Amino acid sequence: MAAFAEMAALAPQHKLLETFIGAWSAEVTMWMGPGQPQVTRGVMVNTSILGGRFIEQKYQGHGYDFQGSGLFGYNKSSGRFEGLWIDTMSTMMQMDTGDYDPATRTFTMVSEMTCPEMGAMTKRSLIKVHGPDRHTMEMYVGAPGAPESKCMEITYTRRT
Repeated sequence: MAAFAEMAALAPQHKLLETFIGAWSAEVTMWMGPGQPQVTRGVMVNTSILGGRFIEQKYQGHGYDFQGSGLFGYNKSSGRFEGLWIDTMSTMMQMDTGDYDPATRTFTMVSEMTCPEMGAMTKRSLIKVHGPDRHTMEMYVGAPGAPESKCMEITYTRRT
């Protein structure tokens, strides 16, 4: 029982999750090929759940029918951050694992996924905390035999 109690106790890394709690305006820039990127907007609401162990994410796009949900937390067993994301663009569950660099205030999350057009791909997301009211997420994808490329950037600004 002592081992289970230790695993249930919060770690210092869980404090980092508090940065994301609240309602955020999102500006999403997506590069889907040559030419100008597509820019959309939405709102992300992040709520602390299960005693501060996880952040529950709910996203709603403005002016288009896009919704997403996620979970983000720190796994004391693996010593890594983990994320799960689902949305209305696909039926897959995207699962990421990664680390935090306190010097740059950046979470680096990586995963593998299957693209309907390109097949197996790698995904790397950089979540950088710029301050209490702003953070960004840059997403890069790579396919076998192709260089990694930036496909998305989201700027989150705290709503008042």
